Parts: sequence; structure tokens; C-alpha cells
Amino acid sequence: MTTTTTPASAPPRLPWWVGGDTNAFFGLGFNVMVNVLVLSGLCLGVVHLPGAEVFGVILPAMGIQLLIGNVYYTYLARRLARREGRTDVCAMPYGPSVPHMFIVVFVIMLPTYLATKNPFTAWAAGLAWCFIIGLIVLIGAFVGPYIRRFTPRAAMLGTLAGISIAFISMRPAAQMWEAAWIALPVLVIILVGFFTDLRLPGGMPVGLAALLVGTAIAWIGGYMDPAGVGAAAGDVAVSLPSFNLDRLLDGLRQVSPLLATAIPLGIYNFTEGMSNVESAAAAGDSYNLRSVLIADGAGAVVGSMLGSPFPPAVYIGHPGWKSAGGRSGYSMATGVVIAAFCFLGMFSLLGAVFPTPAIVPILLYIGLLIGAQAFQAVPRAHAVAVVLAIIPNIAAWAQGYMDNALAAAGTSAQKVGYETIAQSGTVYEGTALLGGGAVLGGLVLGSIAAFIIDRSFLWAAAYAGIGAALSFIGLIHGERVEWNASPQIALGYLFAGVILLAFAFIRPAADPAAEAPPPAAEPVPAEVPAAS
Repeated sequence: MTTTTTPASAPPRLPWWVGGDTNAFFGLGFNVMVNVLVLSGLCLGVVHLPGAEVFGVILPAMGIQLLIGNVYYTYLARRLARREGRTDVCAMPYGPSVPHMFIVVFVIMLPTYLATKNPFTAWAAGLAWCFIIGLIVLIGAFVGPYIRRFTPRAAMLGTLAGISIAFISMRPAAQMWEAAWIALPVLVIILVGFFTDLRLPGGMPVGLAALLVGTAIAWIGGYMDPAGVGAAAGDVAVSLPSFNLDRLLDGLRQVSPLLATAIPLGIYNFTEGMSNVESAAAAGDSYNLRSVLIADGAGAVVGSMLGSPFPPAVYIGHPGWKSAGGRSGYSMATGVVIAAFCFLGMFSLLGAVFPTPAIVPILLYIGLLIGAQAFQAVPRAHAVAVVLAIIPNIAAWAQGYMDNALAAAGTSAQKVGYETIAQSGTVYEGTALLGGGAVLGGLVLGSIAAFIIDRSFLWAAAYAGIGAALSFIGLIHGERVEWNASPQIALGYLFAGVILLAFAFIRPAADPAAEAPPPAAEPVPAEVPAAS
């Protein structure tokens, strides 16, 4: 008798580039390009670093960070695709962390510059701060998976939605309305291209079409300055990265003042990374959290050694690029192209050619998609938990706007007085406390709400206890990290935990939720739009 063996089916072929990668490349590429333009302007205009140092040292260091990181995330995507036998895996987006760009400049580098009148001392402080952030994220790579395991999805996606609404969407939306005649046509093209099944003529990528239309309107309408292009062309020069260990060590000699912000923001980094991995899992791509956080932490450490004070991070927005058709190639292409622009000193020229109102609508699109996903990828009953997790981030954004407006007037909330501000109907003190450590705060509040909804009162009480501890040391709801930072808020969480414990013990024994475990972080299909 003859036996026949059926050959095992061959794994699917993984192309390096598909049509959707073009859409995702232009979207993510312009996103990162805008962020690099912004951080360059902050170094030049706020810290007053010489252009030769910004374009010749900081940006080449940033180029190495983004090149290595995006190639690594391309590798992770292709490894996941082969392991699961799929061709629709999308790489995680990666770039300079947007909140940290402003924090390192305005909280670390600017005060140092004002105190010393030396931009190089301020730069050294920024490098040390970035180095510490990287170490904390590396530690988070080993504790983050356990936090993710016992945290409801509604809390993680809710706090991520808060970031997307407050910090990703609001500023671009405001910038759009300052030149709506340029930005609104761009936004309409993006919405039609990414949220409908209509295709552009000739199969043109949506991101490219939107940029070209917005740029044409801006130049024809006189919004752009032709003289600025010639001036920016003078900054084009080849610069390769080199180690700046002496400057980093100088900054580390004054490390203690940096810890007050570096510790909570390092925790913020790995918490946001954890939420972004959960967001990708909800869209169908389950990445190993530890691999992601190690890449982010290592990127910050290596970048600080090369001269970049800006930590990189896995970006919010994976579902957006996946729904746009992105797979793995768009990530590598973004890293290669942005790195080349950094090494060639092209960013000054790019900023003079492409108008900001033609670029920022893509950020609003990402904010819209992430905000929607937080509600689509969780049980309907957990919508309240999502909203509660969003609120601290909105408070943090509102406080930042109030502080910036007061600083522009040459004063501060402390100088004006909280009671005086309250007389105008503005609750400054409560807003600042609510928004302190917003990412962690949203995670705690969202978890408490989700567990209450599920009648898992013991787990809700446990998170209330965590909230009390974090508040007491100032990691959430506090102005700084210190002992007894926010005692009245810690007491509030403690009392809430006692009440939750009471509910756990007075609940009827027949209650089927009496011993309910925490919600598992299993992927829930998100209702994202089809690729266009």
C-alpha cells in the first residue's frame, strides 16, 4: 500500500512594498517631518543653540535613532506576519516623542539656559534627561507586560484617546483654522481617501495628493515666501552623527534636579507605549510589549550619547496606518528618508517649501481614528470608563494652554493667585491637579470605572489603592515627585477604596461576578475603515 503525504502549505509571500505602504509612508513621513521641523525650531528659537549644532549634531543623531528604530519595527512586523501566516500585519509607527519635545525644551533646557545664559549647558542637561528617560523605559520593558495583563483595555485605550484628542488633535486643528482656506481642502481629501472606498485618479496616494493640493493652494495664494526657500537652501550640508559623551557626562553631573520630571515622564513613556501596543492588538496585530519598550528605551539612550535630547517613541496611530493599507515597508522607508534628510540638512529647506496647514491635517486624522477606536474596540458598557480615562489628558492640555497664555503676559498662575483666577470662573488649581501625570491618572481612573462596571469590586479597590500611592508621591495629581505630594487626593482614593471593599463584602455570595478575574487583554476587532 502506498501512502501519500500532502505537502505543508507554504507560508505566504511577504512583499516589501504594497500600494497601501505608499499612503502610510506619506502620512507617517510627513508626521515625523513636521515633528523634526518643530524640534529644530525649538532648539534654535528657544534654547538659542547655533544652527551648526542643531543641523550638524542633533538632527544627524535623530536620524540614527529613527533609522535604527524604524528598521527594527519593520523586522518585528515581518516576524509577526511570518509567525501568524498573515500578509496584513502593519508595522508600529515610530518617531520623536511629541510631548517630550516640548517638555525637554521648556521644562529642562530653557530654565537651564535662563539660569546660565549658556545654550550648551542647557543642551547637556537635555541629554542627561533623555538618558534617564531611556533607562526608565528599559526598566518598564520588564514590568510593563504585567501592568498590561491586569489593566482593562478600556483604561489603556481611553488614556491613549485622551492623548490623541488633547495633544495630537487640538493643536493641528487650531493651526488648520488659522489658514482654513489651505487646510480644509487637504482634510477633505484625507477623509475621502481614508474613510471611503473611493480611489483618487490614477491611484495617486492620498497623503501625496493632499500635500500637493495644499501646497499648490498656499503658493498660488501668496501664503509662502519664495525668498525663504533660497535662504533655507544655504543650510543644506552633509553631517554624520558622532558621539557626544563628554557633553552627556557634563549633564549627568547635575542629575538630581532632572529626576523630578524624568521619573514620571519615563513612566509616562512606557505607559503610553503599553497603550499603543494595546491599540495595535485591537486592530489585529499583537506585538510583544517588551520588544517594543526595549526599542524605545535603547533609542533614547543611544540618541543621548550621540547628541539628541529628544527621546523617540512608538507612535500613536497604528490603526490609522493599517487602515490606510500600510504593512511593513512604510516604516523602513520613513526611517531611511527622514534619516537621509537629517544627514543632508534638508529640514530647513523642507520647512520653506511645504506649508504647515497642508501637513497638519494628517495629525488630526490620526487623532480622530484613535479616539474612535477607544470606543469601538471595548465592550459597549465600558464607554464610561473610556471617557473617564480621557478626562485627565484634557485637563493637562487645558492647564498647558492657561500656563502658556499667562507666561505670554509675563506672569503665572502662582503670581496671579488661584483664588483670583477662580473669581473669573476658571478652576485652575483643580485642573492642574486632575491633569498631573495624566497618562497614569487616566489609566487608574479608567481601570476603577471598568472594574466597577464589571462588579469586580476587589480589583477596583486595588486600583484605588494604587491611585492613593501614586498620588501620595506625586506621580499622578501632583506638581512634582515628592513625599506627601497630594495628601488630600491620596486620601480621596483611599476612602474610595474602602467603599469599594465594602461593596465587595456586602455583595450577595450568589453574584456570578464575585470572583471575576480582570478582563483579559484579548484583541477585539476594531471597526476601522477599510484601506483605500
